Amino acid sequence: MSSNLTKSFVFAYNMTMRELIQAILEGDEQAVTKFYYQFSPRIARFLSRKLPPQDVQGLVNEVFMEAIDALPTLKEDANLSSWLYSIAQHKIVDFYRKRKVKSLVLSQLPFLDILAREIDQPEFQMEKDKIRDRMEEAYHVLSEKYRHILMLHYEQDLPIKEIALQLDLSPKATESLLFRARQSFKKAYERE
Repeated sequence: MSSNLTKSFVFAYNMTMRELIQAILEGDEQAVTKFYYQFSPRIARFLSRKLPPQDVQGLVNEVFMEAIDALPTLKEDANLSSWLYSIAQHKIVDFYRKRKVKSLVLSQLPFLDILAREIDQPEFQMEKDKIRDRMEEAYHVLSEKYRHILMLHYEQDLPIKEIALQLDLSPKATESLLFRARQSFKKAYERE
């Protein structure tokens, strides 16, 4: 490690929390790194008690991305650790809500599970073509806005946060729009 880099990291390490937050807000990458390394082990332990192990690191990263985005709104007298745990708790709730919604959607459309298992068999090729045509017709009946968000989420496999940035919406508004698009698609498919 170069001596300048060592000095700046030691400086970042010796900062008060308020100075660290100010440095992050000013775009200091070393302050962001210090912030992450100081708090991420605690957040990871907290999340690991409530989530499947394979999902912990991804949510740790999401907690810190959201925290850094929200730092300008953090009150002067706020307890930073409590605030981070609060963000982590919201991420846990979102994680299980998404899981519940997915299982609910699949339970309402049980034919998709059967279809997924049998669709590649030759005797189902004609049926597969009919279903694809019906899905395309339902898709094209949707508004441009609904088609666009469905394409971003399901074809490009983009997460909600990235879609929100592209559409200049909040993540909650994006989730709501995606929900309405799915509902609209389902109605259009059932009409076809």
